[in-house]
Amino acid sequence: MESGLENPGVLDAFACDERTDRVVLAMFEPRPWTGGDQQAFQLQEKLNAYASFILDGEMVESYPELKSKRVCIQLRTFHEPDDRTLGFLKMVRDQLAFQEIDLETVLVSPDDEMDAPTDDGTCGGGCNCHS
Repeated sequence: MESGLENPGVLDAFACDERTDRVVLAMFEPRPWTGGDQQAFQLQEKLNAYASFILDGEMVESYPELKSKRVCIQLRTFHEPDDRTLGFLKMVRDQLAFQEIDLETVLVSPDDEMDAPTDDGTCGGGCNCHS
């Protein structure tokens, strides 16, 4: 199944950042931000799915060794989000902070593969940081 905002039921990437000792759940959006209703709805649905995965205990049930780790949701995108999306992301970031979940927007180059390990210490889903 394809990843990205258009597929809210797919966890696009799951990694551990050994440098910060956080679990990183990444979602991808390669399309430009239009400020349109469909893209906004897809972002909301994807964020809801990720938050549910964390808050309903599914993540810890599947990976009990991650119970004490802080979680970060990353929106990895080729394009700077429009003002409407930035406002929505700020609101969600504030709400997730109450649950001790971080939300970050990461601009990546179209030359980079969105699901590749990042240069900040995160690794791919096959990492040994939760073994």
